[in-house]
Amino acid sequence: MNKAEKIKVIDNLTLSLSSSKNLYLADISGLNASQTSDLRRACYKANIKLSVVKNTMLSRAIDASDKDFGEIPSVLKGNTSLMFSDTGNAPAKVIKEFRKKNEKPILKAAYIEEAVYIGDSQLEALVAIKSREELVAEVVGLLQSPVKSVISALKSSGNNLSGVLKTLSER
Repeated sequence: MNKAEKIKVIDNLTLSLSSSKNLYLADISGLNASQTSDLRRACYKANIKLSVVKNTMLSRAIDASDKDFGEIPSVLKGNTSLMFSDTGNAPAKVIKEFRKKNEKPILKAAYIEEAVYIGDSQLEALVAIKSREELVAEVVGLLQSPVKSVISALKSSGNNLSGVLKTLSER
């Protein structure tokens, strides 16, 4: 790869880093071709873009990016795969599910909407993160719950009240 091609790759990588809200770095070394293909398939189904990059190019793209990636450059050793996703917890769920059958991928770091997570020990916390849609649905459900209770109480007490009045009027 000549210098012009490297610059183009770094520019494309910088653009991807700048436009993505969620980024996972994982180590998939040691997976055979079949396992790698299975991982790519699982990522595709979960709407995750998986790519393998050279650490030096990723480091330069991080430096050129306008975002603060914190300690992420410190984990750029060995094999590094990038997982871009619109949903913050989707790559973590794919990694966790895939590791039921394999010992890799190992989570190196994650960048979730300006929060940085370092190390494989953070995987469970990342799986538990709720997506924006899940949070909105939860808030709407919480807001609807008291209203439904009040309406239900009014309907039931209204029926009881009319029944009591009818009984009294008949007497």
